[in-house]
Amino acid sequence: MAEVVIYTSMLCGYCWRAKKLLKAKGVAYEEIDVMIHPRRRSEMVARAGGRSTVPQIFFDDRHIGGSDELAALDRAGELDGLLGAGS
Repeated sequence: MAEVVIYTSMLCGYCWRAKKLLKAKGVAYEEIDVMIHPRRRSEMVARAGGRSTVPQIFFDDRHIGGSDELAALDRAGELDGLLGAGS
């Protein structure tokens, strides 16, 4: 299974939605709250190619994007494969 990292903030509805989808898939993830750890925001922006909004989601070293991109991958039937589910 892919190592999943999600950069979030505690008041973000999109973050909640992304985490809910990952939990429904049974995916363990590392959550980095950029409000609690503000120095990690610059790390997130660098990894995400300049994107500064949360959530920013990564599978291993691959940038997935935000909540909308994660949901789109699920709707397209591609999410399980990217996560390595069933591998």
